Amino acid sequence: MQRWSLGIAYNGDGWHGWQKQPNVATIQAQVESALYDFLGLEIQTVCAGRTDTGVHALEQVVHLDTALERREMAWIRGLNSHLPNSIRVQWARQVDAQFHARFSAQRRHYLYLVRNAPHPTPFTEARVAWVFQPLQLQPMQEAAKLLVGTHDFSSFRSADCQAHSPIRELQQLNIWQQGEYFIFYFCANAFLHHMVRNLMGVLIHIGKGKQPARWARDVLEYRDRRRSAPTFSPTGLYLARVDYPAHFKIPQHELSALVHRHLNLTCVKV
Repeated sequence: MQRWSLGIAYNGDGWHGWQKQPNVATIQAQVESALYDFLGLEIQTVCAGRTDTGVHALEQVVHLDTALERREMAWIRGLNSHLPNSIRVQWARQVDAQFHARFSAQRRHYLYLVRNAPHPTPFTEARVAWVFQPLQLQPMQEAAKLLVGTHDFSSFRSADCQAHSPIRELQQLNIWQQGEYFIFYFCANAFLHHMVRNLMGVLIHIGKGKQPARWARDVLEYRDRRRSAPTFSPTGLYLARVDYPAHFKIPQHELSALVHRHLNLTCVKV
């Protein structure tokens, strides 16, 4: 039996998230259907992090087990020939049997792209979130500093979150502005369900001037989801990269290169 890892990019628009669900189209179901068409066997996949409906991925990482032998390029071309244009395998690697796409991950990186303009545009629909009220960069950056670190993120987890502990280490939260676009970058050892979207809700609330920057610390200390801001839209959210220990030899592309390749943005340098 061999264990393989795949790097998959996808446009989440029109898909009901990663995880298989009855009677709806999901990324996992489509990938496993392509595996069946390619290999002639039913194979289950395990991903690094489940993404919600409408959320995209620049480099989702999955693993699977099979007794069938295929070359790396055969995995890429074979699977892509059975996948829709919105889902594409970027790389394939045979990995150690101890590798686990979820539990071996050290860090996850997410990006949120927000267009701040009076009117929407059809050219970024489903790929970039839209906020028409003016946003102020500095208060959001000040709030971001208050959220970085190891904290109880109960105020930022979904009621459906199944994690045993709300404690997470938010290692980086950076915000840039490029013209009418705001780019939010999140890095943590792991994220709670809806944690990034709920962090965004608070940051956008502050950016609109509805609360001062210090409110982010207050919400954190409340440890009560009901006292936070509404969950922000999934539109514009990207699982950008997942980091693993070097001995697993998982491709670790520079985040700035991934962003430039898939989104044509050059201002993200982390």
